[in-house]
Amino acid sequence: MTLTSNVSVVSTLARDLTLYTLGRLALVAVVTVALVLFDVPLLVSLAVAVVVGFPLGLLVFRGLNSRVTAGLAERGASRAETRDRLRRELRGEE
Repeated sequence: MTLTSNVSVVSTLARDLTLYTLGRLALVAVVTVALVLFDVPLLVSLAVAVVVGFPLGLLVFRGLNSRVTAGLAERGASRAETRDRLRRELRGEE
C-alpha cells in the first residue's frame, strides 16, 4: 500500500468514524428528548436511550457501520504489513 492510498484510507476512515459517532450521539439525544417529553426523568431517559440506542443505531446506520468496519480492517491490514516489513528490515532480510 502506498503512502498516498494509506492517507486516503485514514482520512476516509476518520470521516466515516466521525459521522458514525455523531449519528449515534444524535440518536441517543433524540430518544432522550422523546422520553423526556413523556415526563420520564432525565437520568432514566438517558439510560434508556443509551440501551435502546445501541441496537437501533446498528440498524439505522448499517451502511455507515459496514464502511467503518471495512476501514478499520483495511487500516489493520496496512499496519500489520508495515510492522512485518519493519521486522524483516530489523532482521536484515531486506
